[in-house]
Amino acid sequence: MPADRSELARVEAACASLAAAGQPVTFKEVADRTEISRTTLYRRHDLRAIIDEHRARGQDATTLTGLTVQIDQLRRSLEAVAAKVRHHEETIRRLERAHRQPRQ
Repeated sequence: MPADRSELARVEAACASLAAAGQPVTFKEVADRTEISRTTLYRRHDLRAIIDEHRARGQDATTLTGLTVQIDQLRRSLEAVAAKVRHHEETIRRLERAHRQPRQ
């Protein structure tokens, strides 16, 4: 059963509040702050994904390895975008050339 928007917002707010306070994001703390049972937080994939994401950010953001991984992911993403831009530019040039050539 998917969570309603208010549950998603409450979980997101609780995670953000814990992270901003420098406290670990735990299922117990989120359950206490949102008044949603830990069982529900574990079983509902959408709620659990929010908590897992905040937990991963909290753990990885402060380590050199975590930062290195994030930089590598960003670099790869940027390279993929650049490749798509090059492909689109080539397509545009090819179409412009075809448009300029007289048709026979």
